[in-house]
Amino acid sequence: MLSKNNYFIKVFGIAALAVSIISAGGCKKSFLNPPVQGALPAVQLYTTATGAAQGINGIYANLGAWAQTAFPALAIESMGGDEVQKGSTPGDSPNMGVYHNFTQTGAESGFDDTFWNGQYASISLCNQAIDSIPKISMDASLKARYVAEAKFVRAYNYFRLARAYGDVPLRLHYPKTAADFNLARTARAQVYAQVEQDLTDAAAVLPQTYSGLDIGRATKGAALALHAKVAMYQAKWSNVLTYTNAVIAEGTYSLFPDFEKSFREANENNPEEIFEIQNANTQSNSAASTSQYSQVQGVAPTYGWGFNIPTHALVAAFEPGDPRLNGTILFAGGTSAEGDAIPALGNGHVDSMYNYKSYVPFSDPILNGNPGAGQDVRVIRYADVLLMNAEAANETGNTTLALSSLELVRARARGGNTAVLPKVTTTDQATLRLAIWHERQVELAMESDRFFDVIRQGRGAALFGNRGFKTGKNELQPIPTSEIVLSGGLLKQNPGY
Repeated sequence: MLSKNNYFIKVFGIAALAVSIISAGGCKKSFLNPPVQGALPAVQLYTTATGAAQGINGIYANLGAWAQTAFPALAIESMGGDEVQKGSTPGDSPNMGVYHNFTQTGAESGFDDTFWNGQYASISLCNQAIDSIPKISMDASLKARYVAEAKFVRAYNYFRLARAYGDVPLRLHYPKTAADFNLARTARAQVYAQVEQDLTDAAAVLPQTYSGLDIGRATKGAALALHAKVAMYQAKWSNVLTYTNAVIAEGTYSLFPDFEKSFREANENNPEEIFEIQNANTQSNSAASTSQYSQVQGVAPTYGWGFNIPTHALVAAFEPGDPRLNGTILFAGGTSAEGDAIPALGNGHVDSMYNYKSYVPFSDPILNGNPGAGQDVRVIRYADVLLMNAEAANETGNTTLALSSLELVRARARGGNTAVLPKVTTTDQATLRLAIWHERQVELAMESDRFFDVIRQGRGAALFGNRGFKTGKNELQPIPTSEIVLSGGLLKQNPGY
């Protein structure tokens, strides 16, 4: 198995290369497994329709990289919540734990800086495509779709940056001069405005569905759903309602009947999945994926590293009898629905719980030394859209719609067992708001939304204060110290750090 230290060396080399070339990441879909291109500069790659296809494919492939889905992303986007803790042993990658205790400073090498650089590496790939593809002589509709796909991914990257750091440098073109590389921070509101413009542009062009080998690309529904999420973080409730209603009206998406099984590889890209990062593999392409999303959260030490594990607070959040508890958490000493015996504590096993949503059966092939490398990463699910719709409807006074959308999620969860998860019937706006927030907590648990939900709800000190959360500081992550140094002081640190 590839060691953690060796993997860091490997991935940093790949990340540096990806800024200037399109890497050939692997997944089961052909558009996510482009042939190796060598070190082709963007000016050479984007001259033909074939080059455009290879460039867009590389953008998708890069989404599964270490910086996007593994330690850096989990530290920045998950560790602050009350649903997770570091896991593993105290001496194993201790810097992961500082994000849970709110003692991070921005100098944690391999975490803040790697997440930050990973997002900008992806943005760079997108900017190359957006700048270059319109100049290529090729089918006009395909050209427009490729640009729309790049805009969707760029919006996703900037959303992640602005949500985590607040004001961030906004670069919309591939740098041509030294000055283009060193930009000051742009106000978060302006960054969000650009994200929304990119998503508006994308939704106007992207198709509702794909077929065959194109399944997994960004769709119109994905652009609308992400737009709703961006609007939600700005409390633009009428917009959230508009975009979620549009996704629902499409009729493309539906809740998968079995909550637990919806996260298994066999059911990837099911009708509930609006957008997911494609890491999957098949017999014909079994060695492609190098994703470590599942490995870092897997059962340690037999099938993973045991990080980003659930907390007892999350267990307590589930209502009595809620089937989602056992579809979200793997308990030590228990057995997965797929028949794997989860080792009990002792004999090197130190974690009492694991993230079931990132789990793959132990019988899965170990690809490139990485257990679970075939597991896709769910980014936006239809359940999230329904809960955003419920929250927006409640905030705009449409209680009937709010209760209806909320009930769809709860009905799927109870699975026909009327003895659990009773219908929510309150028409009091404040009470219903809390019920919707609670539903988001248990439905979307372990999916890297909890910390940011609590922050936008203004409850950071109340729920995280016992771990050191400070109002006016810990709503945002620190700007990486290395980036401030590289900017010559042009980048300014967030308050309190």
